[in-house]
Amino acid sequence: MNKHEEQELGLLAEHCSEEDADLLTKLEPSQRLARLGWLKKHLKVILSGTFALLIAIALTLALGQRDSSTAALLHDTITSSDYIVSREWDYEAGPARREYTWTITDTTFNPDGVYRPMIVINKRFPGPMIEVNEGDTIVVHIHNQAQNATSIHWHGLYQNGTNWMDGTVGITQCSIAPGTRFDYEFTVPKQYGTYWYHAHQGVQASDGLVGPLIIHSQEERDLQELEYASDRVVMVSDHYHSLTSQLLMSYLASDNENAEPVPDGALINGRAVKDCSKFPLRKCDNTTSNIGIPRFKLAPNRNHRLRFINVGAFAEFQIAIDEHQLAIIEVDGTPVKPSFYDRFAINSAQRYSIITNTNVTSMKTFWLRAKMLSTCFTDAPKDLDSEVWGVIQYGDEAELATQLPSSQERDPSVQSTCRDMNTTELVPSKPISAPAKADSTFYLRANFEIGAWRLSRGVFNQSSWRPNLKSPTIARAMDGLVGKNASFDAIGNRAIGAFVNDVAFNSKQELVVQTSGVQVLDIIITNFDDGNHPLHLHGYKYFVLGQGHGYPPADLASTVDLSNPLRRDTASVEAYGWLHIRFIADNPGAWAFHCHISWHTEAGLLMQFLTRTDLLSSMDIPRKNRDLCSAPLSELRKGAGPEDRTFYGSIGA
Repeated sequence: MNKHEEQELGLLAEHCSEEDADLLTKLEPSQRLARLGWLKKHLKVILSGTFALLIAIALTLALGQRDSSTAALLHDTITSSDYIVSREWDYEAGPARREYTWTITDTTFNPDGVYRPMIVINKRFPGPMIEVNEGDTIVVHIHNQAQNATSIHWHGLYQNGTNWMDGTVGITQCSIAPGTRFDYEFTVPKQYGTYWYHAHQGVQASDGLVGPLIIHSQEERDLQELEYASDRVVMVSDHYHSLTSQLLMSYLASDNENAEPVPDGALINGRAVKDCSKFPLRKCDNTTSNIGIPRFKLAPNRNHRLRFINVGAFAEFQIAIDEHQLAIIEVDGTPVKPSFYDRFAINSAQRYSIITNTNVTSMKTFWLRAKMLSTCFTDAPKDLDSEVWGVIQYGDEAELATQLPSSQERDPSVQSTCRDMNTTELVPSKPISAPAKADSTFYLRANFEIGAWRLSRGVFNQSSWRPNLKSPTIARAMDGLVGKNASFDAIGNRAIGAFVNDVAFNSKQELVVQTSGVQVLDIIITNFDDGNHPLHLHGYKYFVLGQGHGYPPADLASTVDLSNPLRRDTASVEAYGWLHIRFIADNPGAWAFHCHISWHTEAGLLMQFLTRTDLLSSMDIPRKNRDLCSAPLSELRKGAGPEDRTFYGSIGA
């Protein structure tokens, strides 16, 4: 019996010029600081690491210089977690109210050794794990002590009846201004699995505002065909050594043609290690307690669940554990029948739970490898450190604590195209058929186009999103519906249940599909861009009916399998490819649909679905939500992406 077969058996058994000077004089103070930071960044020599074994040696030999006083200070103030999901959790407990108090602050931290400005929750990076039962009420008290305004989006949660708690600045709320407080409160009925939360102002999620959210259910156990002895969260992310507001200014500037910032490296659960000798112009210390290769101690000869979440801004990752088979059992909160792989790809915002069996007898430590698909980066440097490692350790024997793996990967190649796994192989454990037909079909052309002042912006059809920081979509819509504003009257204006509302909204900046009553919508996205787009729909899971390269087939409608298609909240349309999704628009609210590459969202690749407007007129936005918008615009703008007019006049005519 070969190792591949042993693994499967075991499973079944149990990542300054005059022009610049002139531009700086036109910027607001916060934007000027960001631009200055970007200019400084381009004076630095950014080099990166080497092969896994050399990284391990670097860790062992503790390369670099240590500032002991700083190290001690950061150890006292910034903590991390192993993100172990409780096996003693009471799945059968009745609905509970679970409250959390979060203080958001600015800090300087070195997740991989290189110090950079960050924004953190309760002095933790990544943020604390939320663990609840289906039906529980989650209350999160936010005190924003950071310099920038922010918000928190609860990724993948339906927010049925509480759209204003979705945390999407400009759509469901105004941001939480610096020095103010806000309470998120919502229940989580009829869903369970692996979710996460992150900031939804600018690209702040990549500055530290991320964390896992796990929802348990009695049904979850019943649907799991493979039992497991332990349960952990593994967050992978690309990592930048500069504040994202600096990078965003550069990315959105004239003449950049969608050249996304290339990560400086990657992290696993907020940890990695860099060779400080390769960063002579950066403050770097790779000997602090938070630095290093994370270890996952797993009991031998047992099944173990690892909940992978890509919390990064840009990179798709290829995940593998040397000499181990991986059985995927969950996708974006949907349990699926076990499907076996040596490795799998996970795009930004996606989640995959895998089970692996610790029955390999050749050794007791193995490399967990997370490789960024750097072929999808624009002008990636040749010395880019695109791989980050963890250690899978059998047992907790003392002699293993510093032992580095000598394991080998089955296939060292990296897939060259950024795209999803073959979703037809991932079959939901609980069969649900997709509706037989759609009430309305909308065709979206995704692309990046160059407009005035040579600004490259993301577009769906002819629309490039710009948030209204003082008046969110949901507030305008509900006020219009209650006030019987004719521009929101779906029945009076259009004799159909779903339409593009280009009367109430400026469709050049806000493409909004409005529905009344329960509607089945088909969305067919054709990507004219040379990069992939992981497309996330807030407030829903959709049926993935098909995806591929080129144009959708002419006989698309007759080729889809509706019997039990994969249901998820984030699926990718590959470069020059297409994606076909279907969802039942029955959740009242304004819901973002956007590329989850954070740079693309900020470039405008977002549209909205304003659904069940027949119910919205009888709902009320809480006063505390409306009060957020009373803050001065200058405060709400802090931390948001720059306006296009920031760059006007920055180039010749």
